[in-house]
Amino acid sequence: AALLAGRAALRAGSGLVSVATHGEHAAALCAAQPELMVRSVAGGDDLAPLLARASVVALGPGLGTEAWSRTLFAALLDHGLPLVLDADALNLLAEAPRPLTRAAITPHPGEAGRLLGIGTAAVEADRPAALRALEDRYGAAVVLKGAGSLVSGEDGTPWLCTAGNPGMASGGSGDVLTGVVAACMAQGMAPATAARAAVLAHAHAGDLAAENGERGMVPSDLIAQLRAVVNPAGQPG
Repeated sequence: AALLAGRAALRAGSGLVSVATHGEHAAALCAAQPELMVRSVAGGDDLAPLLARASVVALGPGLGTEAWSRTLFAALLDHGLPLVLDADALNLLAEAPRPLTRAAITPHPGEAGRLLGIGTAAVEADRPAALRALEDRYGAAVVLKGAGSLVSGEDGTPWLCTAGNPGMASGGSGDVLTGVVAACMAQGMAPATAARAAVLAHAHAGDLAAENGERGMVPSDLIAQLRAVVNPAGQPG
C-alpha cells in the first residue's frame, strides 16, 4: 500500500517522495522503486528529519494499528503539516475524533461509517449527507469514494466525479488516490482543490487503463497512465 501511494505521488508530479517504514521493509521498497527515499523509523520521534523538509504528509496506506502505527499517527497529527489521511489513519482517527486543519480525508463508505459512528448502509443511503457530516465533524476536505465519488466543494455544494469505471474497484486503488492527492497538495493546491483534481486525474487514468479492458485491471495500471493525465497534450512538460 505504501509503495502504491509513493509511486502514484511520483507519477503525479510531487518531486521528492520519502517513505517512512519498518526497517525490515526498507530494502524491498528501495528495490521496487529506487526513486523513493525510504527511511527506517522506530517511532514518531524518528520522523523529525523527514518532516523538516516535507510540504505534505500522506498517512494511512500500510500503516496498521499497532503501537508503532499509533506513535506515528500521534506525531503527525500534532505536527501541523498538511495531511492526507486514508486507510488505517482513518480508523485511528475514528477511535478519537478530532478536528483537522489543512487536511484531506479519503474514506470509502465503511471508513466513513466508522468516522461518523454509523453503519455503512446509512452512509450509502444518503451519500451527500454523509459527506457534509464528515466535513462538519473533521473540518477537512473529504473524498467519499465509491461509484460516483463525492468530493467537498468550496461553496458547500458536493462535486460528483462521473469519470472512472468498474475496473478500478480493486484493492489498492485508494492507495493510488492518496498518493495523487498528496502530490496535488505538494504542488500548492489547497486541500479541497487538490482532492477534486486528484479524483478527476485518478478517474481519467482509470479510463485510459480500461481501454484494454476492465477485467484484470490492477491499481498499478492507473499509475502507468498518470503522467499522460497530468501532462495534457500541447502543454510543456
